[in-house]
Order: sequence, then C-alpha cells, then structure tokens
Amino acid sequence: MARKRFSFPQLAFFSGADRWLVILPLTLSLFGLLLIFDASAVAALHDFNDKFHFFRQQSIWLILGIFLFFLCSQLNYRFWKKIALPFFLVNLFFLVLVLIPGLGKQIYGGRRWLQFGFFGFQPAELTKLSLTFYLATLFEKKRDFLPFLVVTGVLLLLLLLEPDFGTAVIISATAFAIYFLAGAPWGQIILVGLLAAVGAPLLILFSPYRRQRLLTFFNSSFDVQGASYHLRQILIALGSGGIWGRGLGQSRQKFLFLPEVTTDSIFAVIAEELGFFGATILILALFFLVYRIFRLAILSKDPFGKMLVAGIGFFLGLQIIINLGAMVALFPLTGIPLPFISYGGSSLLVLLAGMGIVYNVSKNKY
Repeated sequence: MARKRFSFPQLAFFSGADRWLVILPLTLSLFGLLLIFDASAVAALHDFNDKFHFFRQQSIWLILGIFLFFLCSQLNYRFWKKIALPFFLVNLFFLVLVLIPGLGKQIYGGRRWLQFGFFGFQPAELTKLSLTFYLATLFEKKRDFLPFLVVTGVLLLLLLLEPDFGTAVIISATAFAIYFLAGAPWGQIILVGLLAAVGAPLLILFSPYRRQRLLTFFNSSFDVQGASYHLRQILIALGSGGIWGRGLGQSRQKFLFLPEVTTDSIFAVIAEELGFFGATILILALFFLVYRIFRLAILSKDPFGKMLVAGIGFFLGLQIIINLGAMVALFPLTGIPLPFISYGGSSLLVLLAGMGIVYNVSKNKY
C-alpha cells in the first residue's frame, strides 16, 4: 500500500498569486524601517532630543501601510474602476486645498502637505494612484486624446504651483505610459513627446532653484558650501563605502554632514555602510519587484487590470530610477524618495496600497 506524501495545506491568501508581490514590498519596508533608525538617530537626537523620533513615526506609518496592503489585496481590483472618477476628483480637490495659505503646510519653500491635527499627508503622492485608476478606467474601452491632455495638464499645473517638479515628471510620464499602453497613435505620441521636450527645459530655465540644481549637476564645484554641498556629501558617502562598506551603523556622513539623510539621501548612507555589494543587492531587489509587476501586466487578460498594474509598476520604477540616478549624479537632485526605504508616511502608504492592488490582480489575472 503506497504511503501518502504529507504536504502543508496551501494558504488561501497565496493561492494562484505571485508571492513575490507580498514578500518583496514587506521585506523592503521593514528593511527601510531599520535603515531609517540607523540613518536618523543622530539628526533626531539633535533636532528633537529623541533618537527614536523618525523611527517611531515611520513605525506607525508602516503598521497602517501593512493594514492597507492586506485590505487592498482582498478587495477585487475592479472595485477601483467604480470609484475612479470620485476618487480622482477628491484628490484634485486636495491638490487645490494644499495651495491655500493656512491649509497647505509650507516646508522648504514648497506647499505640499495638508495637516489634520497630528495627521499630515501629501496629496501629490495620492495622485499617482488616483490618476492611474482614472486613466485605466477611461482607456479601457476607448481612447480619448483631449481628456488625456486636459486631465494631465491640470494635474501638472497644480503640482508645479506647489512646486513639486519631481512628482510632476513622474505623474506626466505615468500618464503617457498608460496612454501608450492603451494603443495611442504614433502621431499623438510624437506630439506629446515634443510638448515634453519643449516644456521641461523651459520649466527648469525659468525657475531659479531648478536652474541652480542644473548648474550643480553639471559642475559639482559650483558653490561648494551652498548649492553643490548636498551632491558632494552624497558622493563622499558613496566613495567611502567601497566594496564592502564601513559596516551597519558606522556611517560618518549621517553625523549632520549629509542633508535629507532619512529621505532623499538615505541610499548614500546605505552605500556607505553596506558598500557596493549591499547597495547592489538592494537595487536588484527593487528592480526584481518592478519586473514581477510588469510580468503580471503582460499576463493579465483584463485591459483594466493590465493598465492598472502597468501604471503602478511604471511610477514605482521611475521613482526608483530618479532617486538612484540622482544619488550617483546621473540626474539632478529632485527630492524624490527611494520607494519603501526613505522616511515618509504618504509615500509608504500609497506604495503599500498600490502593491496590495497589484497582488489582488495577480490572484485574478485570468
């Protein structure tokens, strides 16, 4: 009599889905929490007399983010089609509110935050999801060039008024990617490309702080103690790490030399402490996640699900590229955080909610 082979019952949560879409986002987020404590302890002690300040804040956001991840993973992704328009309009309303003095909180010259008591968030981060929902719904059955231009143009105007040029680039590029996936004619693609090629340089040249960042990018010796200081400290951190790094917790640049150590520049601390080897593993993990998302978009048979997943994958991947490119001086500094790793509640909540939606698509891709 043949013996039955014992096997563990498969969890219903993972049934038929891509487990990497759960493992990678949650692992990266937990790793980011560890690195935020490591990178922020000195700055938090200096600014708040509490070395756990940033760690505690990010822990709360991470708990909320994990809750959102599992909630969105259980909601059928077609639910977002039903609420795409009202969700987008509410987000648009928030983008207007943030520009009103007294309602929008101004930090570092930008009015990007709405504060409700102890709770604050950036409507621009939410726009990445709301626009993806709306365009995926709009283009599922028909392709309309005029609504695409109007919607994208209004969003860009509101984002540039904050100003938030980095997010404006990500939003416009994501909108273009979804429109391209929907089967846009080549003539319209070329027209949008020409508008971007003309508009982006003008926005940079006519903005003093953007122009200064561009000058810094082309010449790191320009204004060494001013505009170029941030970039030079990043490059020092990267060079100090070598192949194997100084060791976890051993960064020198985090001792108030490196600006924005918990947000835009956290990768520099990672490279300094874990070296080229550790930084490469992190980069591979991030891009492997992007690969799994786009693989799912290709496999998905539902046009709405395909565009939804592709939009989320595109803004995630572009955010990774822009942040890392700025860290190695391939792009000018833009203030874009590293997904799942950098400090910031709005970004983390949107990313984990987006990954929950992607995971739900993976369970229903056929």
